[in-house]
Amino acid sequence: MNLKRFLVILTFLLILMLGVWLPANAAPTAQVIPTPTAGTDGRILYVVQAGDSCYRVAAINNITLDQLRQFNTNLDENCTLTEGQQLLIGIVSTAGTPTAGPSPTALPPTVSPTPFTGTTIICVLLYEDINGNTLRDAAEPAIADGAVSVTENNGKFSASLNTIASVDPEYRGECFQDVPEGEYNITVGIPDTYNPTMSLNRLLKVSAGDQAQVSFGAQSKALEIVAEDDPKSGGSSPLLGILGGLFLLGGIGLGYYAWRSGRPESKLSGGGVLKK
Repeated sequence: MNLKRFLVILTFLLILMLGVWLPANAAPTAQVIPTPTAGTDGRILYVVQAGDSCYRVAAINNITLDQLRQFNTNLDENCTLTEGQQLLIGIVSTAGTPTAGPSPTALPPTVSPTPFTGTTIICVLLYEDINGNTLRDAAEPAIADGAVSVTENNGKFSASLNTIASVDPEYRGECFQDVPEGEYNITVGIPDTYNPTMSLNRLLKVSAGDQAQVSFGAQSKALEIVAEDDPKSGGSSPLLGILGGLFLLGGIGLGYYAWRSGRPESKLSGGGVLKK
């Protein structure tokens, strides 16, 4: 092997070895730098890692080398560090740390409204409809000895009460309590001495929480309403009746007189007149 060929081979080997060595050193192993946090006393400590120096510790914690020495007066002249050593790199003031305030008072829970499912009240009044206008006036009293019946159409409720007399204009009649909501048939029976002035049967639909009022009118059979005489109405009066009777009697008398006057006369032997 000549010298020239040997140099070529040696150069090639050197280049090959250099190519293998450079990639191995081009990508050093990444080192995780821990992030120091302040303790309860406000002191921020850094734990020295392998390969750390004072310059590196100051650089990665954004402080100067002089500040690092001021924080750590125990460092020697050469700033020698050992792995695991704790270095003070800052102090956080705890004066402004907010303190816990009073616990908020718990508000009462919000109550969701629930549908009302209660009962209702039905009051039925039987009153004396004196003027017959089917409306109860203040002077028209409640009638006693009547019968009131309240029946729900689906059979959920049925009850009856007897009516009592009352002159109180605010009297509402006989009231049925705790009646379930629904559609009801209201029926009233009146005493024999009265005539109804309206229908005595009525349908009523009530909802929970209602207070229903139903009224029925009746008029006494013995009640006579005498209308006042009105000259414009052409009505008769007692005086006209008397005058008419006198004229009638006079006409009867005149007729009788005319009948007697028209009869033929018969002469008797004694000079008297015989009337047939």
